[in-house]
Amino acid sequence: MPVEIPYRRKLSFDYGKIEQIGPGIRRVIANNPSPFTFHGTGTYILGTGSVAVIDPGPDDAAHIDAIMAGLGAETVSHILITHTHMDHSPGSRRLKALTGAKTYAYGPHGAGKMESGVVVEEGGDMDFTPDCEIRHGDVLDGTNWSVECVYTPGHTSNHICFQLREAKALFTGDHVMGWSTSIVSPPDGDMGQYMQSLELLLARDDEIYWPTHGPAIDAPKPHVEAFIQHRIEREQQILNCIDEGVGRIHDMVPLMYRDTPEFMYPAAARSVLASIAYLVEKGTLATSGAVSLEGDYARTS
Repeated sequence: MPVEIPYRRKLSFDYGKIEQIGPGIRRVIANNPSPFTFHGTGTYILGTGSVAVIDPGPDDAAHIDAIMAGLGAETVSHILITHTHMDHSPGSRRLKALTGAKTYAYGPHGAGKMESGVVVEEGGDMDFTPDCEIRHGDVLDGTNWSVECVYTPGHTSNHICFQLREAKALFTGDHVMGWSTSIVSPPDGDMGQYMQSLELLLARDDEIYWPTHGPAIDAPKPHVEAFIQHRIEREQQILNCIDEGVGRIHDMVPLMYRDTPEFMYPAAARSVLASIAYLVEKGTLATSGAVSLEGDYARTS
């Protein structure tokens, strides 16, 4: 039996309204729903008085105005970015201009790959460069809040989560979501790193996850364990396809994603490519050329 992921999709909210969702935690959701963002980008506000904002979202004046209006006389001291996809970081420029707050992130788009000479795909927020680069284990202190930085590459090479230490609440960006699994798309996305980042979370003591899209995950470890098992099952599906003589990704996707709408096949193909790259890295699969969507794959033994 395939693993049953305990998806969580029920979410009650109003666009543009800041809501208190936990001790020291508020959220306002941007009106940018899509098959990749669910209801939209959830921007989190930590603390009171002088606050941190996580993932200001897309370049959407109405969303940034809603954040500012909801804060009233409060000030923004930190703008935290989980990663540089277009639904997460572009809004930081408007928010920074209005508040003067510095931006904090692992680095620009592709920062976790560029040092290895990997050229990442366009499509990320190429205009974003953080004022302050942060690393795993760094702690950022506010007036009545503190955040631990947890580096979780995989979905992107610069993906980082933030734990509100006072609540043991982890803001997981797109690394772990309740409504869907994450897309891992090479070359910036990396399945090997993604799996390691999931294992990293299992060793932590976070009590609740707040993803950027969708509702909270209040039983984090079973959710992460299910995600790991799901990816292992995807690897087995790839091997089954190859054993049946299907060695190309284009032909694997309809067999592996029978319940997925066809318009999602290109995204699914990217995730299959990520799993294949990981299997090649482990020595399980081989191909005659570079690992690519057009490659023909076979077992090594």
